[in-house]
Amino acid sequence: MDAYPPIAEHGIVGDLQTAALVSSAGTVNWWCTPRFDSPSLFGALLDHERGGYCRVAADLPEHEVTVRQLYMPDTAVLVTRFMAPAGVGEVADFMPPIDTDTPTDRHRLIRIVRVLRGRMPFTVSCRPRFDYGRAEHRTVAHDPEWVMFESPQTTLHLQASDPIVLRVEDTDATGSFTLEEDQTAFLVLTTTGAGGEFPTPPQRGEVAAEFAHCREWWQAWLRNSTYRGRWRDMVNRSAITLKLLTYAPTGAPIAALTLGLPEQLGGERNWDYRYTWLRDGSLSVRALIDLGFTAEAYAFRRWLRERLPGSTPSGEPLQIMYRIDGDPRLDEEILEHWEGYRKSSPVRVGNAAADQLQLDIYGEVADALAQTSDVGSVSGWRVFAELLDWLTDHWDRPDEGIWETRGGRKDFTYSRLMTWVAFDRGIRLATEHARPADLQRWTHARDAVFDQILERGWNEERRAYVQHFGSHVLDASLLLMPRMGFLSPHDPDWLSTLDAMEDELVDDSLVYRYDPAASPDGLRGSEGTFNLCSFLWVEALARAGRVHHARYAFDKMLTYANHVGLFAEEIGPSGEQLGNFPQAFTHLALVAAAIALDDELDRLEAGAGKP
Repeated sequence: MDAYPPIAEHGIVGDLQTAALVSSAGTVNWWCTPRFDSPSLFGALLDHERGGYCRVAADLPEHEVTVRQLYMPDTAVLVTRFMAPAGVGEVADFMPPIDTDTPTDRHRLIRIVRVLRGRMPFTVSCRPRFDYGRAEHRTVAHDPEWVMFESPQTTLHLQASDPIVLRVEDTDATGSFTLEEDQTAFLVLTTTGAGGEFPTPPQRGEVAAEFAHCREWWQAWLRNSTYRGRWRDMVNRSAITLKLLTYAPTGAPIAALTLGLPEQLGGERNWDYRYTWLRDGSLSVRALIDLGFTAEAYAFRRWLRERLPGSTPSGEPLQIMYRIDGDPRLDEEILEHWEGYRKSSPVRVGNAAADQLQLDIYGEVADALAQTSDVGSVSGWRVFAELLDWLTDHWDRPDEGIWETRGGRKDFTYSRLMTWVAFDRGIRLATEHARPADLQRWTHARDAVFDQILERGWNEERRAYVQHFGSHVLDASLLLMPRMGFLSPHDPDWLSTLDAMEDELVDDSLVYRYDPAASPDGLRGSEGTFNLCSFLWVEALARAGRVHHARYAFDKMLTYANHVGLFAEEIGPSGEQLGNFPQAFTHLALVAAAIALDDELDRLEAGAGKP
C-alpha cells in the first residue's frame, strides 16, 4: 500500500457538518470532527505514521486484487470494489445526513462490507490520532465487536457486526474476517465529545435502513436541480460536492475539505482551506441559484448578512474569510511534528491571510446579495448601505489581491473591478427596490473606478487588461470581467485580452493564475495550473462566441477529473492533481462553464436549424 496515494485517489463522504476522504484502497485518510475546521481524527494524508487512519481492504496479495471506486448514482455513497480471481467484494462508505441548523458533536461514518461473488478475506485497521496527532488517547475493548478510543476532547467508538472480531493492539484496533458470497458485515465509527453518551450497538436492520435513507436523501435533494444540459453527470457530481462542503447549521461553504496539501510537491505553498471565504462563498451562490438550489443560496446570504455589522482588528468592515460559525479568529500555526504530504512541509493550520486587505470581497458580497429579489430586512439594508458609504471613501487603495500573495500590496485590477461591482449592484438594488441610498455618491464612485480601470488597468503595449496598474503581467482572475458586466464578452479590447492570455497563461486548455516569475508573490517555488481559471477560460471563450474552442477545452479539462469526478485546486505538469481537495472553487466554475457552453451551443444549433 502506498503510504501517500495520489491526492486524486480519494472520494468524499459527509453528513453536512463534517466529511471524510476515503482512498481508492479503502482507507479513511482524512476526517476532522465534529466540524470541517476541527482538529483531525484521521490525518494520514499529511503524515502516514503520525496522522492516523481507518482501513478496510481485501486481505490478498496486492498483485492479485484490482480495486475500483465509484459513487452510487446521484448520491454521496462511495463504493470501493475489490476484484480477485477468488471473489469480488466491496465497501460502501457513507455518513447519514444531518440536515439541521443545530450543530452536534455526534457523527457517524458507516462502512458496509459485502461479497458479491466467491469469497474474500478482509482486514481492518483503525489507528485514530486525535488533535492532529498531538493528543494521547486510551483504548478500551468493551467486547470483541466494540472498541472505544478516548482522548481529552473527542471519543471514537468503533462498533462491528459479526463475523468481525476486533483486537486491541497498543492504542489501535485490528481485525480480520472472511465473507462468502451474499454475506455482509459492517463497521460503524461514531464520534462524540469527551464523556459523551455511548452509542447503542447498531443492528443490521438499522444499518440497512440508514443506507437506504442516505441514498434516497441525496437523490431527492438532487431532483431540485434544474440543469438539463449536456454534462449532467459532471454537473450533478459538482453540485453534490458543493453541498458536501457546506456547513448546514450556518449555510457557510468551505473552500476545500483539507489543509496543507501542496501546490508543488516539496514546496511551501501549503495552506488551510477549511474556512469560508467571502469570495468563494459568494461565487457559489450564483452557481447554486443557476442550478435551482435556492435554499442553499438563501442560507449563505443569511450567514453573509450576519457578518456585515461586524468589524475586524484592522478596522475594515469585513474580513476576507471566517470560520464556518462566523468566528474571525484563524490564527496560523505550523504542525512541526507532521512531515506533510510526501514530505511537503510546512503543514499549516489556520490561515494568516485572514488579516490581508482584499478589496474585491465587497464586490462579491454585493453580487451575492443581488442574486435574488429578496434584499432582506430594512435594518439589513441600512447596514449594507452604510458599507457602500464607507467604500466610497476607501476603495482607492492598494491591497494584497485575490490570490493572497505575500509580496506586498499593489493596485490590483481585479480588486478595482469588484469595487465597481459593489457600487453597480448597490445602485441596482436601491433603484429596483426603492431603498434609501446616497445614489449620487455611489454613482460617482462607480464611474471613477470604471475610468481608473480603463486608464490604468489597460496596457496598450500588451493590448490587454493587466494584473495591476503599471504592469505588463496578465492575470486569469480578469476572466470574470464579462460575467460581472463590466464589459461585453465581444468587446474588441476584451477579445484582445483573451488572445494575450492564451499566448501567456494557457497551456493545452490548462490556465495559470499568473506568472510568479514576472510578478513575484513572496513565496518560493512554483505551482500548477489553476482549475478555477481553466473553467473560467472555458466560460469566457463560450460567451465570446468561440464556442468550438471552448467545448474542446472543456472536454479536455474533464479528463483531469479523478475517477469519481472530483477536482483538487491545481493540475501539475504530468496531469496530477495538486493542492487542497476537493476544491469548491473548481466545482462551481465547472458548473458555470457547463451552463455557458450549453447556452451558446443551443444558440448555434437553433440558428443552424433556421431556414
